[in-house]
Amino acid sequence: MNTAAAGTPLKNYIGGQWVESQAARFEDVPNPATGELLSRVPLSTKEDVDKAVAAAKEAFAGWSATPVVERARIMFRFHSLLMKHEDELARMITLENGKNLPEAQAELLRGLEMVEFACGMPTLLMGETLPNIAANIDSQVIRFPLGVVAGITPFNFPVMVPMWMYPIAITAGNTFVLKPSERTPLSCIRIAELLKEAGLPDGVFNVVHGAHDVVNGLLEHPDVKAISFVGSQPVAEYVYKTAAAHGKRVQALAGAKNHHLVMPDTDLKRAAKTIVSSAFGCAGERCMAASAVVAVEEIADELVAHLIEESNALTMGNGLEAGVDLGPVIRDSHLAKVHGYIEKGLATGATLVRDGREDAKQHEKGYFLGPTIFDQADAEMVIVRDEIFAPVLSVMRVKNFEEGLETISRSRFGNGATIYTNNGKWGREFVQRVEAGMVGVNVGVPAPMGFFAFSGWKESFYGDLHANGKDGVMFFTKKKTVTSRWFEDGDTSIGSQNVFVK
Repeated sequence: MNTAAAGTPLKNYIGGQWVESQAARFEDVPNPATGELLSRVPLSTKEDVDKAVAAAKEAFAGWSATPVVERARIMFRFHSLLMKHEDELARMITLENGKNLPEAQAELLRGLEMVEFACGMPTLLMGETLPNIAANIDSQVIRFPLGVVAGITPFNFPVMVPMWMYPIAITAGNTFVLKPSERTPLSCIRIAELLKEAGLPDGVFNVVHGAHDVVNGLLEHPDVKAISFVGSQPVAEYVYKTAAAHGKRVQALAGAKNHHLVMPDTDLKRAAKTIVSSAFGCAGERCMAASAVVAVEEIADELVAHLIEESNALTMGNGLEAGVDLGPVIRDSHLAKVHGYIEKGLATGATLVRDGREDAKQHEKGYFLGPTIFDQADAEMVIVRDEIFAPVLSVMRVKNFEEGLETISRSRFGNGATIYTNNGKWGREFVQRVEAGMVGVNVGVPAPMGFFAFSGWKESFYGDLHANGKDGVMFFTKKKTVTSRWFEDGDTSIGSQNVFVK
């Protein structure tokens, strides 16, 4: 496997071969739990991108002409290999990302759902047919792959998020270039090897490591037909505008600030347990994490007490060790940024009722922050407005359901939102009226299964067609409408120029 020894730069995967980057600059890849060097990632150049796109373009003709059933069979074999190497892949996720092994295993499972979905591509690509739209004239709609497409993915789910993209894209007949996060570049190397072992032809799947130059190279390349992106809001907006300006299809999944509304009739201890799991799982580094609680005033004190109690029960440490609930954040630079947000929360008047910085004092190495909880926050504070992407939770207090909805609506993000209630009216009203694309009722992480679209709203998404599900299939394919007429022997009539007029 081309993971390379610590200190040795990784290689790009182009045309089925491991190729040295032309990079002049490299970035260290440490284990977030220990700070120990795992590898070095090249900050590849636009020339490296050109090579990968050229390899993908060359492979497209043969791959797109391969029957979809055969493409699906390769995906079935790939799925089998993922299952066979499940423990190895989960350990790799934990090493480079820091999340604990159960979370890494869950990430792989959610990625497997997308591979399973893509295995149904023969059915998913079925078109539409209507005979006799006029006398002896039939019409049909069929779908075709776009060509070379690309994915730009984040560090927080190094296996799952790329699987939102390439299984659908390549099984639909496209060829693919992946730019993984330079912070977590190792997992995709093993994925490339398993795809080749499954029988994927060279050039269909390519990997180019790097940062800004690789991103811009893909956004601007004339042979790249579509860009799928997951990451922060400012970068998502940039990706959308730049790629669209170059004539590409774009789906750009952006930041989030997911609000959880807690009503007086719910089981507060159970709600607190669910919120803590959502807020602090994966160290809060996921776009569906609970990061803002909206509590009705009459139960707020009791809820906050339960949140603190549940947080105190979490064990923080190296995710490879048994019994660890909370791993580190991704980098020391990110940890410093989060510390800055905690200070801003204090400076603007929020009450810090649990300081996760105290937990971190137990760890001399690694980038750790324990569960951090603010009370008495409000919607205008920076700790509520911004996506912190860390184990930091802010609690706001409201008078009633209506004020709770109004508070949530003030967020510029609209990824996910949840209500905790036993009242069917409140539950239904929340689903209908809350301004978020993915909604939970007594569910802490309302992320959909892979056959549904990942449907963020507002500044949580840029584009038209979302990732996953039927949206994903439509995004990576284009329609062709065919109208046909067949003459019988001896029939010399031309018929109307408008086939829809008899």
